[in-house]
Amino acid sequence: MTTTIGELATRLFGADAPFRLEAYDGSSGGGADAPVVFRLLNERGLRYLVTAPGELGLARAYVQGDLEVPGLDMGDPTALLDALPQQIQVQRPALSELPNLLRDLGIRSLVPPPLPTVEAVPGWRRALEGLRHSRRRDAQAIHHHYDVSNSFYELVLGPSMAYTCACYPREDASLEEAQAHKFDLVCKKLGLRPGMRLLDVGAGWGGMVRHAVQHYGVTALGVTLSREQATYAQQWIKNDRLDDRAEVRHLDYRDVAEGDFDAISSIGLTEHIGVKNYPDYFAFLHAKLRPGGRLLNHSITRPDTQHDGVPRGGFINRYVFPDGELTGVGTIVSRMQDQGFEVRHVEDLREHYVRTCRAWARNLSASWDDAVEEAGLATAKVWGLYLAGSSLGFRRNVVQLHQVLGEKLAPDGSGDYPLRPDFGV
Repeated sequence: MTTTIGELATRLFGADAPFRLEAYDGSSGGGADAPVVFRLLNERGLRYLVTAPGELGLARAYVQGDLEVPGLDMGDPTALLDALPQQIQVQRPALSELPNLLRDLGIRSLVPPPLPTVEAVPGWRRALEGLRHSRRRDAQAIHHHYDVSNSFYELVLGPSMAYTCACYPREDASLEEAQAHKFDLVCKKLGLRPGMRLLDVGAGWGGMVRHAVQHYGVTALGVTLSREQATYAQQWIKNDRLDDRAEVRHLDYRDVAEGDFDAISSIGLTEHIGVKNYPDYFAFLHAKLRPGGRLLNHSITRPDTQHDGVPRGGFINRYVFPDGELTGVGTIVSRMQDQGFEVRHVEDLREHYVRTCRAWARNLSASWDDAVEEAGLATAKVWGLYLAGSSLGFRRNVVQLHQVLGEKLAPDGSGDYPLRPDFGV
């Protein structure tokens, strides 16, 4: 008896699967009454599913156009992902079943198709770019994610070009208001005043640098590993006539030569440097501050310190943040303390990132045709999945977002922090 693809789907995912698979051979399987329908269009898609059962195989087939979801909003597939469990359980066939399955499906079904061009290769193959979190490999990882296209990011992020968690001052605040409020909150936590010098590591398109210079009268240096970001930021700074006090360089933060800064902001960089590198990272930033200077570290975190935050073989690592790493806020606090910082304030903005990612997904959906024209259909699909999935991840407390404020004390233990926080939270 020949096994159909639908029967294979039922064997792999169960008759109570959260989706029904309709295959190109005319069969169907999985959950007969499931609210989600996947249509498998060809043999290449089958090979993706068979050689990587679960999240990664489904993503590969979908990105390549071998798997379709009727009625899906590809820019904002939140409804689809919300109907699926966090992890799709795979019931692997018993060894005794494999000969019959191979006979029915053919040995070719076990040969993986070429990876989608938008997928980063496995970490062991990226070793040619250097060791994990070496300078060269970090630069390649940043290039993979941030150098998609400035025009594409404008469509997704909106006018602020801020690609980090916003902070919503009101329930009805817009994304732009929330991003400005986030930068304002960081400036207040850092205690910025006219004449101070700010270093912004992982500066992106220069939003923090521009906000601090325009509204707090500081002189600011930002650095980013993305050449496209630095070029964009410098032009923006020049257009705003801030180039006498603001600069964003294409530079690894470890190569910043200047020192004695009054404040350092790190907004969305910690996720890229590797947990094992936290001691060196915070030691470097500590050395760049004057006594009494403050560091505001803003980063995605895990709800605990026991588990890896970004599975190396998962969708996020392969398609979004190659070599990205997360841990709990307790680890960040400990490493900052170990390198001499007195931790003054910790705040979780998890619910704000739910809203931020939803706003980005809505932007992508509204600008779908332009986004596809700018970055290609496969990349646009990846971003739809990524933004919708991230919003759900923050909503379900799979991930969090913490701001940790630390101060560098003088040798005698003195600092400049007020008796009570003065940043209005």
